Formats: sequence, C-alpha cells, structure tokens
Amino acid sequence: MTTLPPLPAPVAAATAEDLSQLRLLAVFHYVVAGLTALFSLIPTLHLALGIAMVTGAMAGDDPDARFAGWFFIAFASVFILCGLALATAIAIAGRNLQRQRRHTYCLVVAGLSCMLMPFGTVLGVFTLIVLLRPGVKALFEGTTAP
Repeated sequence: MTTLPPLPAPVAAATAEDLSQLRLLAVFHYVVAGLTALFSLIPTLHLALGIAMVTGAMAGDDPDARFAGWFFIAFASVFILCGLALATAIAIAGRNLQRQRRHTYCLVVAGLSCMLMPFGTVLGVFTLIVLLRPGVKALFEGTTAP
C-alpha cells in the first residue's frame, strides 16, 4: 500500500488589516526616505570647505591644505552619494509596498533601513514583520487563498 504525500498547507489570505498596514508602511517609507536624504546632505559643509581648500581661497598655496581639501571632498561626496542612494532605495521600496510588487527587494531594503537609527530601525523591523506573513507574501505573488 502506497501513501500519498501530504497536501501543502493552504496559503493564508491577506486581510484588510494587512492591506492597511502595507499602505501605512509605504507612507512611512517615504518619510524615512526624506529624512535620510536630508541628513545625507549634512556633509555639504565639508564639501564646500574642501573645495575652498583646494582652490586656495582658504589656505593659499599650502600643499598640505590642498591634500586635506581633496580628503574632505572625497569623503563628503561618498557620504552624500551613499545617503542619497539609500534614500532613493527606501522611496522605491515604499512605492513597491504600495503596489504590492518586488517582495524580495522590499525585504532587502527593510534590512538595510535597520542601519538608520532610530526611525529606520523601527521601520525596518515592522516592515520585516509584515512582509514575512504568509498572507502578505501571497498578496505580493498575486495568488489568492482557496
């Protein structure tokens, strides 16, 4: 006598509460993206200082000042670009949450946003909790429960 393999567990359906939480998470993603972009522009002062040092407007022809100026320019530029890239990724994740698309992308960005203490950490943890529910995952995949 042969035994049949067990039936797969039915996929839970997304509830109205899940949809409401996804909409709320999308709004919070936009807010955190805006805050991230704003805070990533803080090194603009260092960038301006570095440019002043390199052009000689601040320290004259001192070669050490020019080297320090390039140092300021490089690190400020990297910090600004990385911050703006992360802000863009968070905003795109918010849009994807709103449309229930790209589940894995939203999970990765939720993990990355945990680096941004305190608001990004809270947002990332709540996003992970919501996205790991079976009903929400089924919503992203476009499947419905029987």
